[in-house]
Amino acid sequence: MSRRRALAGSFVALLMPASLLMVSATTSADAADAPLNTTSARKAKSKAKLVAMPQIVQQGSKPASSGSAKAALTATIKPAKAGRPVALQVQKGTKWKTVSKTKLTRKGLAEFGAPISKSGAALTYRVTSGAYKGAKAVTSKPTSTERWLTSSFTDEFSGSALSANWNHRGPNYEPDSLRECSHGDPKAVTVAGGTVRVSVIKDPARASQKCVAKKDGKSTGKFAYRLNGHIGTEGNVSMRYGFAAARIKMHKLRGQHGGFWMQPATRVAGSFSPKSTGAEIDVIEYFGDKHPEGGLTSFIYSKNSSGKDVKTGSWIKSSTSFLKNKKDGWSKNYHVFSVEWTPSAYIFRIDGKESWRTKVGVSGQAQFPILSLLSSDYEISQMKGGDAKLPQTMSVDWLRLWQA
Repeated sequence: MSRRRALAGSFVALLMPASLLMVSATTSADAADAPLNTTSARKAKSKAKLVAMPQIVQQGSKPASSGSAKAALTATIKPAKAGRPVALQVQKGTKWKTVSKTKLTRKGLAEFGAPISKSGAALTYRVTSGAYKGAKAVTSKPTSTERWLTSSFTDEFSGSALSANWNHRGPNYEPDSLRECSHGDPKAVTVAGGTVRVSVIKDPARASQKCVAKKDGKSTGKFAYRLNGHIGTEGNVSMRYGFAAARIKMHKLRGQHGGFWMQPATRVAGSFSPKSTGAEIDVIEYFGDKHPEGGLTSFIYSKNSSGKDVKTGSWIKSSTSFLKNKKDGWSKNYHVFSVEWTPSAYIFRIDGKESWRTKVGVSGQAQFPILSLLSSDYEISQMKGGDAKLPQTMSVDWLRLWQA
């Protein structure tokens, strides 16, 4: 999360090699619904790649089956001309049908959400783009969604209790982690209506006591002691390389931060390299509505070759651009937050749209997922309305892992 933590765990996941589902072409664009094997213009300078990814697109106001989420598909087109129209097409027999349209971003990306299958069978997609401002028309080669039809782990949080894969974390007050006023407790975790709800609540065992919250060593006031919802799959479920995603509706107020993150399940002694020791992967953190920086962050915590701590990441810029419309919001609706983790990089996405990528601190060890809503001492005083506004709750509809 937002402070350094001890790396823990000993569970070893099955390891499989990672690769990317990328295809490219330098052909001219076919018309919609044109037959296959259309003759292409080999001398065209435009290039297109299409990447098929798992079901990591599912914005909505209510819980929903993870199986109904859409697959993410990203096209990279060169030359990158912002505003260039791009069409996503699905193969139907010997023809192609346009199913979605968008425009190229400044980075040359066109991002789509589309069904991953029909009647259980994988679908095949391609993208096309006509001639545009001097760039020739282009069509990518087909790519199938078959690779991502089955996840390596899925939890829909059905029933009224957590499955045996989950355990509760942080049971003690931790001044070193800046949580002298709060700790993890099962009382702050509930499962109902197809979701797990991790909350910050008042500690009933210390109802008559107050805690002095501090920021930078200075008191910011006295507040109720708190219990945090804090769960993980350490020792039970982990992965190395692939995709990790969770569908989350965030809490509303500042004074606590929600998180979907990962820590190493294994590590090799005697080395500081993330390849051996792993890293803390903060897929997403949210610091509440009306935060001046937008509230969303992604970070990587690792060490360099000398053992010095390395913190990489920042606030997600223009975070509202990832919302569906002006009525959407991180505490109003569910959104899918994901990380694609390869041997060389991390790519973070919100409902399939890239928010950040980095090659720093890439873990080479199995990692396990964590869900939490933590109230750190430095932020408690930021909650407008104070203790009276507790509980605050982050709801998680589902969590899925796809090991590459």
